[in-house]
Amino acid sequence: MLRRTRKLLIVLAALLLPGLAAASSIATSSPEDTAALLQKAVDGSWRSAANKARDRYRHPVETLQFFGIRPDMTVVELAPAGGWYTEILAPFLRGHGHLVEAPSPSPAFMARMQADPAVFGHFEQVLPFRPPASVNLGAPGSADMVLTFRNTHDWLNHSPETLAAVFKAAYGVLKPGGVFGITEHRAKPFADAQESSKALHRLPEDYLIALGLKAGFRLGGVSEINANPKDPEDVNVHRLPPDLAGPASEHAAMQAIGESDRMTLRFVKP
Repeated sequence: MLRRTRKLLIVLAALLLPGLAAASSIATSSPEDTAALLQKAVDGSWRSAANKARDRYRHPVETLQFFGIRPDMTVVELAPAGGWYTEILAPFLRGHGHLVEAPSPSPAFMARMQADPAVFGHFEQVLPFRPPASVNLGAPGSADMVLTFRNTHDWLNHSPETLAAVFKAAYGVLKPGGVFGITEHRAKPFADAQESSKALHRLPEDYLIALGLKAGFRLGGVSEINANPKDPEDVNVHRLPPDLAGPASEHAAMQAIGESDRMTLRFVKP
């Protein structure tokens, strides 16, 4: 029932909102070449076995392809934390593109990057991105893509205005045709966004779509790449793998579910 509701939501949005499926004006390179370069980065020896074990839940190649990434892009990654996606993005963009971190990854990961320029490139672009105190993402129209992975609920937990400011900043830094790519833990359809965010670290898909449209974006695509139908969507995501923050007695049940059900959204700046 929940899956049918989501599909109905997307169909209705496409019918009611003009320009919803507009494609990015950024030229695309060969999908085969991009996929091969992404797979090479995902298979890299610099990635730990623990990180690679999460690929089956996060689908990095398919997710980044869905966003339309190319190796010659300028990409801004928001709140990279421990650098799970950074260690894929940096090698992929090293030869022809630019990766901007907002803010820097953890000190340990930053040290790894700086110590291995052959893999990660000469990484110097870091922004003091600390919402709500600082939401600057760079010069207007200077980026091809902005990416955020499982972070939007954190900004909403500060305030709705903070999350709206992040969307506004992403819109501002992107070139026309640029992409704002989001993955986020999914709440049940039409759930109260603030309540589900604070209690479960999840957001309803309809809430983020509406926020993106309000910020001026067009909805370029919605994907089920990172969906998990086993997830009941009513548990705190930290009780699920890899955190397993609940009591030991529930760990087996949580492991059987796997990581959280996630929405994957591609917004496009007109």
